[in-house]
Amino acid sequence: MLKVTQESTTVNDFPFIFSVTQEDFVQRVLENSRQVPVIVDFWADWCGPCHMLMPILTKLAQEYQGQFLLAKVNSDEQQTLALQYGVRSLPTVKFFKDGNVVDEFMGIQQESAIRQLLERHIERESDKIRLQAEQALEANDTEKALLLLQQAIALDPMSSMVKITMAQALMQTGESERAEILLDDLQGEDREKPKVKSLKARLAFARIAAETPDNAILESTLSLEPDNLRVRYQLSAQRIISGDYEAAMDHLFEIMRRDRKFENDAGRKGLLSVFEILGDKDKLVPRYRSKMFNILH
Repeated sequence: MLKVTQESTTVNDFPFIFSVTQEDFVQRVLENSRQVPVIVDFWADWCGPCHMLMPILTKLAQEYQGQFLLAKVNSDEQQTLALQYGVRSLPTVKFFKDGNVVDEFMGIQQESAIRQLLERHIERESDKIRLQAEQALEANDTEKALLLLQQAIALDPMSSMVKITMAQALMQTGESERAEILLDDLQGEDREKPKVKSLKARLAFARIAAETPDNAILESTLSLEPDNLRVRYQLSAQRIISGDYEAAMDHLFEIMRRDRKFENDAGRKGLLSVFEILGDKDKLVPRYRSKMFNILH
């Protein structure tokens, strides 16, 4: 049960905002942070930027209605706390979650920047539903995943994470165009997330595969025309869509080995795109990186 006591609701007459001292810091910050994020504002009365920042934090605490708590530490009065947490300038704001500092910033910040930090750490109901949808996708229950994601979007239509998972689900049902629209709608750093890069790489191969002949025809053609790099490239796309990444990379590597000029170095670029899809932790990636390196050098 969240320990936001009556006393904590009377500081500045705002809910979810309270002052803390050395004596109650463990209970009111560390213990509460195991349930919701607690934002600790280290400030002092003489600090002008502190008084500029405080209304922004207060506004956000009101808006989020208990999704995070705002704890205020007067650093002049609580010098031991300030020293313990390495506060060297004011204002300093630290984000606590599960009893630990997970983020921080110093100095005055714009509301949009603080909001972006908050979004990293606040769990929304839509996030819980999205995680259920991701589990359904892993179990190949795409229908259940789509139903869950529709609920999540209704709750939080601006959530980039929900959009990304929805794009993944749509791709699994073959609705690549709708998936691409969702991914293209992402802004800023969301576009650079590894999962987004992976999905976009899959989309590129899906477009190629959609325009190719049947897989059996491609295999038959390649057996008769082993130097046909276009067929080999089309086959690599088919293999990626079916999840046979090793066979796909074999084709792409062979294209790279035979002709770097084919489709503007499509073999090498294709391999790099597969690396994006698989991620660095996949055991195939270092093997094919090494093979690429040997050809290039």
